[in-house]
Order: sequence, then structure tokens, then C-alpha cells
Amino acid sequence: MDAFEVNRARAKLALFVADVFASVPRKDQRAKGDCYLRGLMLDGRRKSIQAMAERLPDGNEQNLQQFVNQSTWDPVPVRRRIAERMVPQIGPDAWAVDDVSFPKDGNQSVAVAPQYCGALGKQANCQVAVSVHAVSDTASCPLQWRLFVPEEWAHDAGRRKKAGMPEGVGHREKWRLALDTFDELAGWGLVPPVVVADAAYGQNADFRAGLSERGIGYVVAVRSDVTVHPHGTEPLTPPWSGHGRKPQPRYRDKPSPVVALAAGQGRQAFTEVTWREGSRGPMRSHFLAVRVRPAGGRARRLARAAATAQAGCWNGVLPEVTLLIEWPEGAEAPTGYWLSNLPAGTPVAELVRRLAKIRWRIEHDYRELKHGLGLDHFEGRSGAGWHHHVTLVTAAHAFLTEQRLAPKADTADSPSTRSSTPSKTC
Repeated sequence: MDAFEVNRARAKLALFVADVFASVPRKDQRAKGDCYLRGLMLDGRRKSIQAMAERLPDGNEQNLQQFVNQSTWDPVPVRRRIAERMVPQIGPDAWAVDDVSFPKDGNQSVAVAPQYCGALGKQANCQVAVSVHAVSDTASCPLQWRLFVPEEWAHDAGRRKKAGMPEGVGHREKWRLALDTFDELAGWGLVPPVVVADAAYGQNADFRAGLSERGIGYVVAVRSDVTVHPHGTEPLTPPWSGHGRKPQPRYRDKPSPVVALAAGQGRQAFTEVTWREGSRGPMRSHFLAVRVRPAGGRARRLARAAATAQAGCWNGVLPEVTLLIEWPEGAEAPTGYWLSNLPAGTPVAELVRRLAKIRWRIEHDYRELKHGLGLDHFEGRSGAGWHHHVTLVTAAHAFLTEQRLAPKADTADSPSTRSSTPSKTC
């Protein structure tokens, strides 16, 4: 947004801030929140506090630094109000879970460590956060964030103290952070219609089981090496001799990787599906849905534990899910795989159009949050400062999303977050 657009939106922004930041106790703090949001939305390559203060007519670098880095206002009620406000407006088809990285220099910024950095496509010094977004085909918004704490930070008392990391915050795997987030959002009265995720999460049997245990439907990507049994096969229990431990039921045939199962179906079994209009015309491909039973030692142990907890015994039958396979026109073999626990018979077109191919919105969010609103421009080191900044960026994104969803939001004067760097069209 340029200065003219920001000024045009001041009255609406003031009402938005009054609602979303109502939990912030002091009037002067809420005023700083309003100022910070305007700084984030105002055009400019860098959205650090110093750069924003220089561009804002009422910007005061010292006041904004104190508001973000030292002030004790709680960001969680602010995020909750944003989520409560945005979910009804977006009317999500799904919630998307993903993680985003922030390259960093040095080793003192909260939770920074050498780890895989998606922003750079390689191992690098960075912070990583897990986020959950409400997503439809026309709009999306982050609902909650979790900062991933690497193992090296779990017991480094010196760095934890300098970064202000609370004692109860330690290392948890990203998939656990995602499930924690769903639990927190459920406590706010927000439940996903269905969850979508890439293979970094979908590949994990514990993550899928955690969603099923919570009664949450999912459509998650998996790699081609995930093994499954055809849905019609049943386990057999070898006869017991009467001596030693009773044999456990097991499947006679070895499971097959999904790539082998898919290739055996034949191209003629796949149906063409168009899921949306892209910048270059309709986006379409060929898909097939088959019922399978995910295999592997971890999947087997989870199924046995769940069955034992419910019925006291296990008959060896693995849970049945849908395997969605994509085989694009012109490709020599299938290229994409998803597992879903939605009811059998869910139309392929629904799995594709509303769910498997909706994750592009979260990539759109990350581009807008980073390039347009400075999500990764925070220069402080403290955990409190990081959470304050992320919350303020989320608020700015939510406000702009509201303006775009409002009637006549597609006019030339609509607020926008023009990126200072070019971005590809989804």
C-alpha cells in the first residue's frame, strides 16, 4: 500500500485494531499496534522497525522497539481474536498446516540453529515456525503459529535465558506442534472441516493417527515409497501349537509401495479433473482414488494400540483410507500421491478440487507475509519479540484480507500488499 491507500484505510484500521487488540490493556500500546500495522502495510523493501519508523509520519523507533521487544502484552488473545474473526469470513474448505523458515546470522536469536531452511532450499542457520491456515480457493489467513525449538536449545540454559524462552517450552517435533495447535484452536471453538498438508507431515503415521484420534478428516500428500496393502486383503492368524506366545495376525503378502500400485492401474483408469482457473487457463490433470491400508511397522503398532484401547484386542486389520493418485497428461508415470481418511465414496473431483490442490493458497500466504508484510524482517533476538512481530504481521494480513473480501474490494483503490520483489503466479 502507498501512503494514500494507508490514509484511506485509517478509519477501518482503527476499528479493526480496537477489536483485535482489545485484550492489550493499555491505550498507548494499542496505538503503537495501529502504528506498527501501518508500517507493515506501507510500501517499502525493508519492514524492520527502524525502516518503518522512518517512513511513518508518527513513527517513533524507540517506542516501537519497546512495544515489540520489551512490552509484556500477550499475543495469544490477539491471535485468537484474529482467528475467531477470520474463519467465518473465509469460510474455509480446509485448514492447511506447513512450516516456514527464517534465515538468520549468529546463534543467539531465539530457536535459531543449523537446520533445513526451505527459504534457501538447503541446510542453513535459521528459525523455523509451524503454522496453521484457514484456506478457501479465494482467501486464506494464518490462525496460529508455533516456533520450532531445535534439540540444541532444549538444555542450553544460557541461550534460553538471553532469549527469554519460558522453562516449559522445549523441543517438540513439528508434527506434534501441529497437533498441539489443533488442540489449542479446538479450545477456542474452532475445528477444521478437513486438514491438508504436504508430505513432510502426511508421510508421518503418527501425525495421521493423531488427526484420526481427534476426529479430524485429512487429505495429506505422501511420498511414492509409502507402502500399502490393497483394501480387500485380510490378515491371517497362524494356528497356535499351544506352546509359547500365541501368534499374531499378519498379512500374508508384503505391502507394495504406492508407486507400484499406481503404475499397475493403467492410465485408462484415471479420470480428468479440473480444479481451478489458473493464469494460463484451466488447471487439470488425471486422477484415481483407490482404497488401501497403509502398512509399515509404525502404522501397525499404532493400529494395534488404538484397537486394543477400544476393544481390548486386535484382529490385525489395518485401517482403511483412500489413496489419491495423480497421473498428468504426457507423464510416463504417476507423479503425486495423497492419503485421505474421508468417507469411502468421496468423489475424486471433491478430493482434488477442494482439498489436494488447495495448498497453493498457503504458499500465497507465505509470499504475501514475507515479501509484502515483512514476516522475516524481524531483527530482534527474544522469543517475546518474535511472537509479537509474527502476531502483528498476522493482524496486518487479516486486515488486508478483510478489505479484499468486502464488497467492491476489487476496485483500483483496494488495499494491497504489493511485493517489493516479483512473485510467480500460482
